[in-house]
Amino acid sequence: MLTLTQDSVSLGRTASDWRDALDQAGQSLCEAGLAEDGYRQALFDRESQSSTFLGNGIAIPHGTPDSRQFVKKTGVRVLQFPDGVTWHDGAHVTLVITIAAQSDEHLDILRALTHVLDRDGVADQLSRAGNAEEVTNLLSKSPAPPTKLDEETLMVGVPARDRLELATAAAARLRQLGCADEMFVTDILDQTPVSLGQKLWLVRSRHGVKQPALGFATPQPALNETAGVFCLAELGDGHVSLMERLIGLLEDGKGEELARVSPQQILARLSGESSDAETAKVRVRNAHGLHARPAKQLVQVAREQALDIKVRLMEGEQPAVSATSLTKVIGLGARRGQMLVFSAQGQGAGAALEAMVNAVRDGLGEVVTPLDDTAAARPSRNKTKYTQVEPPAADTALVAVSASPGMAIAPLFVMRLPDFKYEEYASDQAGERARLETAIGQAHHQLETLIDQAPGGEVAEILSMHEEMVQDPELKEAAFEAISEGLSAEAGWWKAIDTSARAQEALADRLLAERAADLRDVGRRVLGILCGAEMPQPPEHPYILVMEDVGPSDVAQLDTSKVKGLLTAKGGATSHSAILARALGIPAVVGAGDTVLALKSGIEMILDGERGRVIPEPSQERRDRAELSIKEREHRVKEAFDARFEDATTRDGHRIEVCANLGNTAHAADAVERGAEGVGLLRTEFVFMAHPDAPDLETQISEYSEAFDALGTSRPLVARTLDVGGDKPLDYWPIPQEDNPFLGLRGIRLALTKPDILETQIRALLTAAGDRPLRIMFPMVKDVAEFHAAKAIVDRVREDVQASDVQVGVMIEIPSCALLAPTLAPYVDFFSIGTNDLTQYTLAIDRGHSQLSSQADGLHPAVLRLIKMTIDAAHAEGRWVGVCGELASDAQAVPVLVGLGVDELSVAARQVALVKSRVRELTLADSKTLANQMLTLPTSTAVRDALEAL
Repeated sequence: MLTLTQDSVSLGRTASDWRDALDQAGQSLCEAGLAEDGYRQALFDRESQSSTFLGNGIAIPHGTPDSRQFVKKTGVRVLQFPDGVTWHDGAHVTLVITIAAQSDEHLDILRALTHVLDRDGVADQLSRAGNAEEVTNLLSKSPAPPTKLDEETLMVGVPARDRLELATAAAARLRQLGCADEMFVTDILDQTPVSLGQKLWLVRSRHGVKQPALGFATPQPALNETAGVFCLAELGDGHVSLMERLIGLLEDGKGEELARVSPQQILARLSGESSDAETAKVRVRNAHGLHARPAKQLVQVAREQALDIKVRLMEGEQPAVSATSLTKVIGLGARRGQMLVFSAQGQGAGAALEAMVNAVRDGLGEVVTPLDDTAAARPSRNKTKYTQVEPPAADTALVAVSASPGMAIAPLFVMRLPDFKYEEYASDQAGERARLETAIGQAHHQLETLIDQAPGGEVAEILSMHEEMVQDPELKEAAFEAISEGLSAEAGWWKAIDTSARAQEALADRLLAERAADLRDVGRRVLGILCGAEMPQPPEHPYILVMEDVGPSDVAQLDTSKVKGLLTAKGGATSHSAILARALGIPAVVGAGDTVLALKSGIEMILDGERGRVIPEPSQERRDRAELSIKEREHRVKEAFDARFEDATTRDGHRIEVCANLGNTAHAADAVERGAEGVGLLRTEFVFMAHPDAPDLETQISEYSEAFDALGTSRPLVARTLDVGGDKPLDYWPIPQEDNPFLGLRGIRLALTKPDILETQIRALLTAAGDRPLRIMFPMVKDVAEFHAAKAIVDRVREDVQASDVQVGVMIEIPSCALLAPTLAPYVDFFSIGTNDLTQYTLAIDRGHSQLSSQADGLHPAVLRLIKMTIDAAHAEGRWVGVCGELASDAQAVPVLVGLGVDELSVAARQVALVKSRVRELTLADSKTLANQMLTLPTSTAVRDALEAL
């Protein structure tokens, strides 16, 4: 952080005008060796954007982000102009604090200065200071120590018998939070709570206090003459601000209400918000938070309102401050992503708050990028709002994520969610619980009906999961708890749904994180029942459906004969919208961004599910080409299906095995019927996630036997051992939270921490296999040591269980494993390349990222080279190599993979016939030449362009 020293101060300066003063400031930075001469002009560039005058006679000129190239090292210079300088915005400046910063250190000194600006007479003292020490002392006076007052210090509904028990509970909570020690609690136990009036009571102590804090406990059931007890931890003068907030609450005269409101409402009252005030919330989107420039814009908007606007941070202990005070707003220290809470009361409060929220969302004069929306960021009336964006240009390709192959041409039907209008709070807790119980029951009945009518096995399976979700006792309990805190049935239910969904969205395992969409789907179903909201009805003619995301219940209610394609703003290749589209054979493109929601229903679109792109309002020439492609594909699909049981052999006699990826053993028979020559990937975690406890040996044997029975005696089954992790722990396998679960306990690393569970699974697989071909595959292996540790368990179990045709291999999904393939190949029986994870680990791109997912392309030359290294190492030792990621079913990628030497391709069951057909079109010789050419290209775009040109 930047610091002020006496050497940084220059006193008694004069300047002819603000330009001269600013030029002197820049010169002082250059003379001190902090910046090059080009930085002087950058100071003027910044002033042309917005004045850097802070208040109390202080200006803090600094360069633009583009000028950091001229900064030699971070530093600050303070120039005193006793006679003052009129700044270009008319302000009177006596002190110029100019900053050269290589990153954003100036934001720290800006926040540190805000306490100076609030002190009366400081401007005069700074202008008259006779020595540098006096200036630095005035500027460096430490602010008050941080205080603790947030939802953690509040205890609502404590089962206490008297006020002393409430005081003890509040004191114990402050000790748990590290604000005080046992001495504090002991001292509180010796006290008798003091009445504050309005049925509120106070205990306080200085003993054993580590941080000033204010705790509060309310009783449940109610206590006579007691709405709640405050517990104050005093330290120096730090607790004074907490007392001031408490006094402000008492002056409002509605202290008794604290026993009946939620923790959020208690905090609002203690933050200075009136009980009659309306509130609005919005997250800061500015990259560097509310620094001087956006803060000034916010203050200007607040001053334009006819009402007094207050603002506070939802996170933290600071009280609400006037939104018209620049120093107060800057002093909040709001950073990107933090929630601002605006409050106002009186006629026109709603419109004034909306103006403030819109100003923040628009960036306060800066270009900002959007944040992921959450329920907490929505207006208190809970209307579903869409940001106004420009739709994609006509007759121009928009590239997104390919989710399901195929092409469609049809008018659009843009489906927007209805407004869910409801009251945030309710007083009849029993009545709200009953309403929610009824709505959950109706939703369960609806889902049962939809399951019976489901147009496909996978749709029914996912809807069955929704049926389980809607009856989840933890979700209902969380909603009931929110209702007990004063929320309505609707608000309580959505809080429970949104909290759980956001927790899943934060998971590193994209496949599991994307299940958050299912939670929200279930949540909206119940919310719709509570609110009486209905979904818009689709047209009678064929159409391409456009939605933010498509949930299973949406699909189950669609007439799939009319839905020619799916386009979503959100989601990735593994989202349920993608899975359902593939299951139903509907072309789909996902993750296209919010701009597609701005398209008008009725306009025509070309949707290309194979290339992951859409073209709204295409020209006639584009349309004609697309229609020809559709006819060719229909003919190709029919021919492929008719020949699905034939081998996938190239025209020069080279055979490739084509197998199916399965997420459930129940689908093995369908895969065989579609031409699969085996199962190339069985995700065995489905067995573990379907049970509240670890499945025993007999349960697993039964599950795996279903797949072996469907495959017969000759088709192999590649079973991936349990692949869960710290990002999605099983209920019966608790794992400490990790900062980056992507790089933590996952796959074989986790399994080896409980070898008994892994051993039971391997025993079940070997027993179920008998004499049938079994291939055991370990996930997330980084090197040969991990393989040996897991292989030892297989060897030990095989001494007890006889299985005649067993191979043990590794899933190549970590770059280190591909790079070290020559050291693994002598010990394994096979490699299977998981291109999904291998791609995102290699390119450092989350394939579910809303902006980058289209760049997470398995055809990137870096990924292809890793695949080539793996294959060469395996073949040198006589081992076979398969590919089980999404790349295996990519029509453009198939010839490249064949040319690289892949022996097996494992794809979704619906894609088996098409992949076989694609292989039969090739020759091995031409594919090798093609693959070698692709390895020389610099980017995935270059690879795609080259393949498209063939």
